[in-house]
Amino acid sequence: MSVWRSMLFIPANSWRMIMRATGEMQDAVILDLEDAVPVGEKETARVFARDGIPILRSKGIDVFVRVNSLATGLTAEDLKYVVVKGLDGVMLPKSESKEEIIELDQILKGEEAKKRLKPDTISIMPLLESPRGVLNASEVATASERVVALGFGAGDFLREFGEGFAIARLSPDEYFPMILYARSRVSIAARVAGVPAIDTPFFGLLIDTEGLIRESSRAKLLGFKGKMLIHPRHIEPVNRVFSPSQEDIEFSKQMINAYKEAEAKGLGAASYGGRMIDYAMVSMGQDLLARAEAIAEKEKKRLEQKP
Repeated sequence: MSVWRSMLFIPANSWRMIMRATGEMQDAVILDLEDAVPVGEKETARVFARDGIPILRSKGIDVFVRVNSLATGLTAEDLKYVVVKGLDGVMLPKSESKEEIIELDQILKGEEAKKRLKPDTISIMPLLESPRGVLNASEVATASERVVALGFGAGDFLREFGEGFAIARLSPDEYFPMILYARSRVSIAARVAGVPAIDTPFFGLLIDTEGLIRESSRAKLLGFKGKMLIHPRHIEPVNRVFSPSQEDIEFSKQMINAYKEAEAKGLGAASYGGRMIDYAMVSMGQDLLARAEAIAEKEKKRLEQKP
């Protein structure tokens, strides 16, 4: 089970920031070749991303690279550098159609063959950040077997409506209703496709931890399994929000035990905590325990390899 509670963006032209990320406790990093990198720094960023991938992977960190969008004509050149052993996946910004995902899939096939990598090992995470992308979320999510998650980007989404300043001028609580439908559509499409939905970065004040937790909790209720981050100080609270609580873990264990006892007696349902428990609830409890176990295993490995 993939665990991507926190996916930290790192400008790929900053070797210092790439190295700093090896000591953080995010589940994954997204080495950014797109918005965070000036045009004159693209070449340097590609080299740093390529060289940083094996180092980050050696620390137990999953590594994605956000390439430049297909419309820029830079994507293929980005991939020539970063498709190397250890790369987990490619984030495609401005994803809007299944044709774009299929095109990226084909470029990846070519690069894997050239590098003599095992076929279909590089995953794709489309980033939906436009009205067209959000409306086409389902076709994007199912366009290729490589798609392992759907990301939602609120900044560009609001800019497409001519309301980009909302990110800077309004609080996350105030612009939450403006992107509620988009978030919901992305989350539902991801669920139907059987992949996790990863929420937009938090655009409030960096020091507003309470606001970050509130937004993350709302996204979790909408079905998101993790969040993209733009600052390391957001890692711990986001990891906490997207991890099953100890209370939920204990409830799931007791609920499953109660159901098994009832099942042994030939009953199809059980009562626990004053509530009726059926197989659907037991299945949810089992999923929660599996996620908790995967998170615990990932954190154990990270701590063992943390510098």
